[in-house]
Amino acid sequence: MQRQTTIFKKTSVTKKWYVVDAADKPLGRLASEIAVVLMGKNKPQFTPNCDCGDFVVVTNCKKVWLTGNKIHGKNYYDNKSQTYGGLRVRDAKTMKKHYSTEMVRRAVKGMLPKGPLGKEMLKKLFVYEGAEHQKQDKQLIEVELTKKREM
Repeated sequence: MQRQTTIFKKTSVTKKWYVVDAADKPLGRLASEIAVVLMGKNKPQFTPNCDCGDFVVVTNCKKVWLTGNKIHGKNYYDNKSQTYGGLRVRDAKTMKKHYSTEMVRRAVKGMLPKGPLGKEMLKKLFVYEGAEHQKQDKQLIEVELTKKREM
């Protein structure tokens, strides 16, 4: 008896909305688990060439933390034409203080597939600095992805 592999289409997948509280959680572990949900790898009907993932709303990203000495040693590079030479460099301390939503978005983007499919998956990520967000009208499921830091 031969079994057939079922391939799901984009239209046959139902998408849910998840809300994640990023307070007191490590950035890398949080980003990798958010990427799994965005890709749909947590579902039994995962198809690698189809966007079958769910929507993710991340709150309190200003309270996320970095392990080790990354807060002082890690740099974020961006090629902008507004600066002399085109290269803009920011350290992780500045990114966390002023651009925490961009820091979380970049971490998740690095863990998604590259190309048009990854860009489509990244559009389902909504990142907010505080606890309040504009997606109150959706049926949100609160999820605890990683464990909180023990002090």
